[in-house]
Amino acid sequence: MKGISARARRLPPSTTLKMTQMAREMRAQGKDVISLSIGEPDFRTPQAIIDAGKKALDEGLTHYAPSLGIPELREEIARKMREENKVDVSADNILVTVAKHGIFMASQSIVQHTDEVVLPDPGWVSYSAISIFSGAKRVDLASREEEGFIPTEEDIKEAVNEKTKLFVINTPTNPTGAMYPRKTLKIIADLAEDYDFYVLSDEIYEKLVYRGKHVSIASLGNMHERTVTLNGFSKAYAMTGWRIGWLSGPEDIIQVINKLQQQTITCVPPFIQKAALTALRECAPEIEKMRKEFNRRRIAAIGKIGEMTVMDALKPHGAFYIFPRYHADVNSFDLAEYLLRDYGVAVTPGGAFGVSGEGYIRISYANSMGNIMEGLNRIEKGIGSL
Repeated sequence: MKGISARARRLPPSTTLKMTQMAREMRAQGKDVISLSIGEPDFRTPQAIIDAGKKALDEGLTHYAPSLGIPELREEIARKMREENKVDVSADNILVTVAKHGIFMASQSIVQHTDEVVLPDPGWVSYSAISIFSGAKRVDLASREEEGFIPTEEDIKEAVNEKTKLFVINTPTNPTGAMYPRKTLKIIADLAEDYDFYVLSDEIYEKLVYRGKHVSIASLGNMHERTVTLNGFSKAYAMTGWRIGWLSGPEDIIQVINKLQQQTITCVPPFIQKAALTALRECAPEIEKMRKEFNRRRIAAIGKIGEMTVMDALKPHGAFYIFPRYHADVNSFDLAEYLLRDYGVAVTPGGAFGVSGEGYIRISYANSMGNIMEGLNRIEKGIGSL
């Protein structure tokens, strides 16, 4: 039998999901495990969203939907982007999709193997995997703790050239919780104009902001013509299992991406789209309540880490992660497995997010306050014993 394709073999598994699976297996064995590894809200999906999904099922919305998305949801997303993000779009600029799959499709539609893709480092683990699958050359854009995990102008300029086709940004960021200020976005926007490349802006955490203001790069000048924006419902609306998000971008690119959607997942189920429509229209109070609770946990967790000698961390401005530097002579992958195996606490190794992430671990505060504090106690003991 002939073998598996080379690019499929090069594709790494998700370290985040690996740690989560290990934690689940240990729990199944009856072990006491606290998971601070996965980026999933611990809140229940708001009831109005659940009810809307049930109602749509009862009404028989169980067949194919338009591949671009149902018209009323696309219109509502476009309205949201015009009013909240200050991006001049219409429903023709919107594709309803599965959020992570949207990044994959956008990358496959824009990039070819002779191109270069600029990726944040540290950055979400799937960016690297998706770039590998496209066959393009990956260019890592380092961000350092001393700059608040925001790339400098010099580093940004050094990362781009005539071969740059796509520049990926994520703000608020996973894993650091940093937020790109307008001046940084303006530097990227100017270079996009000069070198004629597209920006893929992952804004999935935009509603989980605790300090400062989120800015969409597509709102700057004419950047809506060369920006594909990803957003969705998983994080802010506690809808990770619903698997729904959207892409916004120039109509010609959206149409090309839609052809790829037609040939892969076809569409997002219509009853899920109806639930998402309710999320946008009715659930702002519930979202704000969750944001405030995340902020309470963020403050408490940073305060606890500040009392430790085994690690230290910057205060994140958004998302629900802390990215502390630990003080022990061990690589982050070995440390994460050690903490899980010997101390019953799951974290994500910083090295999974890129070279610049080594020496750090990612801690998610999308868990109860009690579990967060107990998990941090276990981390302190575990690193201290080294």
